[in-house]
Amino acid sequence: MKNGEVFMKVDKLPLSMWSVWVGHFGQRLKSGLRDRSTKPRVCIIGAGIAGLTSSKYLKDEGINFTVLESTRYIGGTWRYDSRVGKDENGLPLHTSMYMHLSLERKEDRSTKPRVCIIGAGIAGLTSSKYLKDEGINFTVLESTRYIGGTWRYDPRVGKDENGLPLHTSMYMHLRTNLPKPTMELRGFPVPREMQSFPSWNVYYEYIKSYAAHFDLYKHIKFLHFVTSVKRVGNVWKVKHKHILKGEVFEEEYDFVIVGTGHFSKPNMPEILHEKLFKGTIIHSHDYRVPDVFTNRHVLVVGAGPSGMDIALDVAKYSKSLVHSHHSKVNFRTKFPDHYIRKPDIKEFNETGVIFVDGTYEEIDDVIYCTGYEYDYPFLDKSCGLVIDKHSVIPLHKYMVNINEPSMMIMGLVIRACLVVAIDAQARYATALIKGNFTLPSKEEMMSEWQRQADIIRSKGRPISDIHFLAEKEDQYYEEMSEESGIDRVPPVMFKIRTMDTEAKLENLYTYRNYVYEVIDRNTFTRRLETETKPANNSALP
Repeated sequence: MKNGEVFMKVDKLPLSMWSVWVGHFGQRLKSGLRDRSTKPRVCIIGAGIAGLTSSKYLKDEGINFTVLESTRYIGGTWRYDSRVGKDENGLPLHTSMYMHLSLERKEDRSTKPRVCIIGAGIAGLTSSKYLKDEGINFTVLESTRYIGGTWRYDPRVGKDENGLPLHTSMYMHLRTNLPKPTMELRGFPVPREMQSFPSWNVYYEYIKSYAAHFDLYKHIKFLHFVTSVKRVGNVWKVKHKHILKGEVFEEEYDFVIVGTGHFSKPNMPEILHEKLFKGTIIHSHDYRVPDVFTNRHVLVVGAGPSGMDIALDVAKYSKSLVHSHHSKVNFRTKFPDHYIRKPDIKEFNETGVIFVDGTYEEIDDVIYCTGYEYDYPFLDKSCGLVIDKHSVIPLHKYMVNINEPSMMIMGLVIRACLVVAIDAQARYATALIKGNFTLPSKEEMMSEWQRQADIIRSKGRPISDIHFLAEKEDQYYEEMSEESGIDRVPPVMFKIRTMDTEAKLENLYTYRNYVYEVIDRNTFTRRLETETKPANNSALP
């Protein structure tokens, strides 16, 4: 005691001693001041454990006290807050609590893994569905107000209402380029009345119905933009920002599933003297409607699926359609008379294009259908991936980060039934997270990946081919099933895609007229959409 007052500091005591010491302090305070003519009044600063236990014992002794707490909450550092920095009142956050803190000496994370899914497109939604089925704790972070990713059409180009680049590359007249059996999400049949190759809006409604049916919306944090994913110790630290409120959150997860896709950052070619050209140049990412090209001389560059589809779409309106590409695919389509096939571009001038064969065409507008770059700016170097414009390496089974196998990148397969492949990957990821199987060792996974990379390089091909499935698609599904124990994707899916590819080569104008119906895991029928029975009334193996 000093000058008739008692000074005690209890916040440095071990937790197990706080209640004993504070009880003793209450007794001393009561007895030490017994001769005072007035009742003592005590100020307690802070409503954490020290403040609460002090309050309890002072109250027991009938001593007058007040607790002053700067926040809206009790518990001090024991209250978890996902935000960092300052609170809603501009004060520094007091708590140092983190998501997986445990009072146990050893925490068993395997029983309750926490999963972060980035993106609420098809990859994010299917992953959510399977994790939810298994009772696994997960959160979906979506930067927009919507689900569906690139399947949602937006007439705008550039940036959205929040200043973020528009993710979708959907255009008005798009129809799927694969038939509906290969577009079906497992456990949620496509409507029988759905067109064989549905338009984007019909398929987008199907995706929304899927999310509603499996009650996935409540797991999605909309308008949360992921800014950083780092590997720290044995956890993933994911930082994200609420786009409207500006609040920044940092949370810890055991697994990360990246489902943002790779069809949003345009791959722009570098062509000599492009800046001299006085016409318009866009990428297919910003292509929306064809009628703006009415009576124009239009150049389309590239002959991938989008390049061929957009070329035919624009050709219905343009005065001429010049198509520059170096594809060796033998398309047997009879193109319209104003369709002009050209080789690669050598250079631009003010009014047109000179091609590598020396020919020249006057051009008003250019549409680059030159693909997209792999772009994951939020992934820190600690993730252990090598990411460039055209590849993400090294990945086991086209999806598992070999250097940090608790991270999975979804949908990085080319020339495949993409929806079927993503659904299989989501089931594989869920089985891994649940602990249904164990991955091969890092050395084994790396050896297998290196073998594939060496084959590609031996053929003089770029490493970007590491993402191609093509004729290996059905084998991929078999390997995934053998390793993880998930149900195998039926071989009929690859067979349908193979026949559909032949139909595209035959005629790009008519391949969508066919209806494919699955008979069993290995057979299907095909007929023209106007027919009521399969062509030749027979099943195709």
